[in-house]
Amino acid sequence: MMAQEIILKPIMTEKSYAGIANKIYTFKVNMKANKYEIKDAVEELFGVKVDKVNTCIVKGKTKARNTKNGRVFGKTSDYKKAVVTLKQDSKTIEFFDSLS
Repeated sequence: MMAQEIILKPIMTEKSYAGIANKIYTFKVNMKANKYEIKDAVEELFGVKVDKVNTCIVKGKTKARNTKNGRVFGKTSDYKKAVVTLKQDSKTIEFFDSLS
């Protein structure tokens, strides 16, 4: 897989904003990507040095809505989340600098 296929988008939450100061970034990644592929993709795309990668699979939430035919239930998609920690001597990711 190419680096653009592995890193899908950044995850912007309160908890991820708090990690930006410590060079900890959160991304939504491809479900089939492993930690080594994620590390190589981040280093290639952003030109930084990665210290470690933690991953987890986030289960989708069940949603319900009311229609005139009764309640309809659905589910949001599952996705894989990667928390990437950069080395202390590495530069920061420029995209996140404007957010903090």
